[in-house]
Amino acid sequence: MLETKSAPYTFVKQGIFYFSRRVPSDLSHHYNASRIMYSLRTRSAVVATSRAQRAAQQLDEHWYHLRVRDVDLPGKHLLRMTGRSVASGVGASGETSGESVKLSEAVSIYIRLKGKDRPVTFHRAAERACGYVVDACGDKDLTAYSRADANSFRDALISKHLAGSSITRIFGTVRSVFNFAAAEIGIMISNPFAGVYYDRQAGVEDRQPLPVEMIRSLQALCREEDDDLRWLVAMVSDTGMRLAEAAGLLVEDIRLEGPMPHLVVQEHPWRRLKTNSSARTIPLVGASLWAAERILVEVRGSKFAFPRYNKNSNTNANSASAALNKWIKQHAQKEHTMHSFRHSMRDRLRAVECPSDVVDQIGGWHTEGVGHGYGRGYPLEVLAKWLNQLP
Repeated sequence: MLETKSAPYTFVKQGIFYFSRRVPSDLSHHYNASRIMYSLRTRSAVVATSRAQRAAQQLDEHWYHLRVRDVDLPGKHLLRMTGRSVASGVGASGETSGESVKLSEAVSIYIRLKGKDRPVTFHRAAERACGYVVDACGDKDLTAYSRADANSFRDALISKHLAGSSITRIFGTVRSVFNFAAAEIGIMISNPFAGVYYDRQAGVEDRQPLPVEMIRSLQALCREEDDDLRWLVAMVSDTGMRLAEAAGLLVEDIRLEGPMPHLVVQEHPWRRLKTNSSARTIPLVGASLWAAERILVEVRGSKFAFPRYNKNSNTNANSASAALNKWIKQHAQKEHTMHSFRHSMRDRLRAVECPSDVVDQIGGWHTEGVGHGYGRGYPLEVLAKWLNQLP
């Protein structure tokens, strides 16, 4: 237990009290972290004590119910399985009954059926979003949630000072879990989390593209510093790749042999792709070609193009983003980040009047329309023609 003398279950950071309590080991499988920590939003020890004690009491009550729920029902093996299964809510015939399930059970259904072969982030997003609902409204049967609960949930998210885009993403996940589980267990219900109003633009900052002259300046600095971090910047700058896509590349994904140097963006166990259209080949030109050549010359003893960010089972794109964004802000404007290169790529291709479906293929963006799902797309030569015209 981490505590201060004046306020149990708290610690102080920059004058603000934070709640902190370790998750009991027997309940660790219910959580994604070993400790629960969050700001109590006060500098007062008296207020912090009251809030922390209330939170601790709520946790004790919740953990009691979790422990009770996890205890196997005595004599369950003696029950006739002609009706609803005690453990899964599924009848002996394999069909679901028409009864409801709690939201926590709905999450399990959603992850078990839709989460197969999906990245861990998919699982965490569902658990985190619905965890917010449980925190705000309780863990109820799906049929028990009302529009008042959904509005309370919205207000709780707003009170966390989340951006409108983050609230939209969380609501979308909750709706998906709710609808999927309801369909699976065979209940007809209006989703109370649909159509909830909030300001979707609140706190949303526009991603600013980098001006062409700034891109050229950064590329020149990359050549001067000539290290793996700068190779990663240069690789992204003239391909428009997502940072995670570039950071998770293998050395063998870089193909310099033949008349058309290119790289292959494909899914790997350590780095999943955002969408199906993200799998693609991109011609290497300009600074990106220089970076690819440096990688093939300098990287030894590793299969990864950027070993620094692939030391564990997953590509650490967040670490790459933090380091490179800090470097970029030293040489560009404060609103510019690594993702600005991706926005700039779209503008640079527009400037040379590149067809929109070619732009989409280069950047791995989804192109609307049934016809775009046919065929293999443009050959490398066509893509290279447009990339070589970049301003």
